[in-house]
Amino acid sequence: MNARRYSLTPQMAQYDDFVDRGETRWVPYLMYFHRADYRSGVVNTDRLGFRVSHGATGTASVADAPAEGTVNVLAGSSTAFGVGTTSDAASIPSRLWSRHAPSVPWLNLGARGYCSTQEMMLYLLHREMLPPVDRIVILSGLNNLALAGLPRALQGDYGAFFFSGEYYQQMEELRSRHRKAKRTGRFGRGERRSAEPPPRAPADEAPLTLDERLATAIERTALDLERFKLLAGTSGTRISFALQPLATWVRETPSPEEAELFRELDGKQSTFWQLFGEIAPAEVGRRYAEGIAQACAKHDVAFLDLNPLVADAADPGQWLFVDRAHFTDEGYDLVSGLLATGLGLS
Repeated sequence: MNARRYSLTPQMAQYDDFVDRGETRWVPYLMYFHRADYRSGVVNTDRLGFRVSHGATGTASVADAPAEGTVNVLAGSSTAFGVGTTSDAASIPSRLWSRHAPSVPWLNLGARGYCSTQEMMLYLLHREMLPPVDRIVILSGLNNLALAGLPRALQGDYGAFFFSGEYYQQMEELRSRHRKAKRTGRFGRGERRSAEPPPRAPADEAPLTLDERLATAIERTALDLERFKLLAGTSGTRISFALQPLATWVRETPSPEEAELFRELDGKQSTFWQLFGEIAPAEVGRRYAEGIAQACAKHDVAFLDLNPLVADAADPGQWLFVDRAHFTDEGYDLVSGLLATGLGLS
């Protein structure tokens, strides 16, 4: 089923193992996070689950941060983590530290499958472990827009997250077990028994329009940017936001290798088009970038839309993507250089 994909991008077999749902690590507050102390020739994590960065002066991670001096942090979702690279050394934090902005170490706070609220919470829960942070670059945006397309019942007061359907289903089953225990008297003689009606399935509801979806994602991103600013406080930490590229936002015609990979992924009945189909057109990406740029300006956060920059910098037919959201080593190095130049990191 993955024959061509594993032939063109053999490293993806390791990422598929890394995110094996049977090995999902459920953690408080964040819902889920990477497997800790994972070891392979492609991806390695520390005792907390953060990916290891490589630089000219050594390696570092959140759990093994430098004891002295300042650091920079790359936060965000799976592109920040570096899905698709052939090694830890090819991820964006590693390329920044080793080549494009090497003045201080870069730590990888990227997290697969996170929305902006989880990205912010990840930083909040680990900030006391870090040395002084000079810059936080948030490379994100795509997951918020994808998740804004989920039913309103899964949005709640705090926004949607991946696997939220499974979460609510499991929680409802847990409540049902407690109701059954109350009806059968398993709580003891003196406790009040209450026969409650079985849980009702969510009522059918109209999906969000594209305008509503964009507004929801922008609002959620703006709120979490404000929270990042509050966390930075008066420390002097500078915060920047870069809108991550999506293949269809970068160019209409993929490279020959990308076209093969996309066809195979689509043939596996991928959920990509369910979540991303409506937002795949480049015009949607431009509208989204404009909305996030306004939110960043409101909160005094530097903003960079990487999509037109990658489009201008890439050669025609250059193989950049291993799937529509993640890059090859060459693509990640290109993005790293654009980040360094566009945000003045070097």
